[in-house]
Amino acid sequence: MNTEHAWRYILVGAAISILPILIVFRLISVQTNPQEVSTFNDQSKLYEGEYHTFYPARGQIYDRWGNLLAGNKTVYQIGIELQEVRNPQTIALTLNVVLGLDYTKVLGAASMSPSKDAVFAVVADFVPPDKVEQLNQLAQQIVDTYKGSQDKNAPSLSGLKTVPHLMRSYPEKDVASNILGFVSRDNKGYFGVEEKYNELLAGKPKTVWMPLDPNRVSELPNVPDGASLVLTLDRVIQAEMEKILDKAIQSSGSKSGTIVVMDPKTGEILALATTPRIDLNDFSSYFDTFNSNTPFDRGVSQAYEPGSVYKVLTMATALDTGAVKPQTTFLDKGVFEIGGTLIYNWNGGAWGPQDMTGCLEHSLNVCLAWIATQTGAKNFYPYMQNFGIGHLSGVDLAGEVPGRLKIPGDADWYDADLGTNAFGQGVSATPLQMAAAISAVANNGKMMAPHIVRSMINKGYQYDMDQRVIAMPIKPETARTLTEMLANSLEKESSDALVPGYRVAGKTGTAEIPTPMGYTSNMTNVSFVGWGPVDDESCCSNLGFLVYIWLEKPTTSIWGSEVASPVFSQVVQRLVVLMNIPPDDVRHQLRGQ
Repeated sequence: MNTEHAWRYILVGAAISILPILIVFRLISVQTNPQEVSTFNDQSKLYEGEYHTFYPARGQIYDRWGNLLAGNKTVYQIGIELQEVRNPQTIALTLNVVLGLDYTKVLGAASMSPSKDAVFAVVADFVPPDKVEQLNQLAQQIVDTYKGSQDKNAPSLSGLKTVPHLMRSYPEKDVASNILGFVSRDNKGYFGVEEKYNELLAGKPKTVWMPLDPNRVSELPNVPDGASLVLTLDRVIQAEMEKILDKAIQSSGSKSGTIVVMDPKTGEILALATTPRIDLNDFSSYFDTFNSNTPFDRGVSQAYEPGSVYKVLTMATALDTGAVKPQTTFLDKGVFEIGGTLIYNWNGGAWGPQDMTGCLEHSLNVCLAWIATQTGAKNFYPYMQNFGIGHLSGVDLAGEVPGRLKIPGDADWYDADLGTNAFGQGVSATPLQMAAAISAVANNGKMMAPHIVRSMINKGYQYDMDQRVIAMPIKPETARTLTEMLANSLEKESSDALVPGYRVAGKTGTAEIPTPMGYTSNMTNVSFVGWGPVDDESCCSNLGFLVYIWLEKPTTSIWGSEVASPVFSQVVQRLVVLMNIPPDDVRHQLRGQ
């Protein structure tokens, strides 16, 4: 042996001899030291399972009678377990024929070699059950045909996997679509109730460490479903209002329209029909139907100048402050000057002596502008704010806009605005905000919070939503006086809004549409607001309705009395049947018993 390198061999031998001793010492330490044992056990658990997020089933949405408006259905994700694939060509051809998938792309996915980064390839999702059943039948036919075959190239769908999951479903298709909104494929709600209550409906997902051992399946978490909602909506009334609205738009040549039906005593929205609408099961059509100028729900998301329906609020304010009485007379000379601006009537004419009912009956701009000056800006605008004009109503629907009410002190408010605001010009509000404001007149001075959700069902318990009084802008006697005046005005003019067998109160509205060059009479917004039965004081006091109608830019006529009034009559004739409201004479007989 070369003595020069002997010491090196001795050192290597010693190291090799010591190494087993160190290994044995380490093994003893791991097994006896509590801290080491805990660390080892924690690391071993990393291979017992994997983190998995469990998503609860989205809560369902019903109308007030329990009719399902939004639910869930089972669909499937189609994927390929790469390590189980035997014949990629069969998989690609089958999915091309059954699902219409691109053959080349599927073949490429099925031909991938499994690795730590790629063990499962998703090739399709949201596949309906009938297609999955077709795939299962084909798979079984192939197994039966080639059972026992040793041919490595024999057709095979081995590796093709279907994974079930839930998808939002709307059995009524486009009925109430603007109220409901929709859920995208990432389970996020957009518009309407789906967006407003998204977190409540979606529930709370839970991420847990899921064991891979099937014997420990009892350890899987129990994830509660999302809360379900019962709406104030009546599915039948909603569908009927949509039909009436569609016909009205077609017959009047209007661009769009909205019909709001409320219970003024509770604030419950029984129907909110608007256009356009889409089949919520095909929400991808949203981009073909709506653009930046077309709100999803015009009832809450589009403010407009309401025109003469606003005169209801002006007259309510004047009566409540004592500025005028029903018998107060006004000499209409056809023109009224305020703040340097001349105001004219809708027909440019002078109507002579009129009491306050006559001013409403003939919808005289000149008279209402004068009434506003008698009330005074210091009273007029606070009353408008108490009616909720210029503010969000707080309705539980996504996308509500506040409209605009200029008030003294604003940079763009002028003295003339008091006169024009009196008949609904220069002020904007949504149809729902106008309906909520005027509901105070229909409900003895009390303004209820408008709402669309009646109750919530969560974890097996039902929670009813409170009915809230949000304002009392006028006294009860003012509301009753004005209701009688508006009922009389409809009867005196033999309005097309009248309903056989039922006494109703209401007011038409015709509003010129503002443009950058000023107002134009060629295009208008026409409206009608009405409620009833107006004499329902003792019997059947729980039966009542308020209807607000808006038609945008009608072409057959520019007048609300000719376009919107007949629609109101049609609506009420259906409502009294659907709401089981007896005719006036029947109710009067019941009172006498």
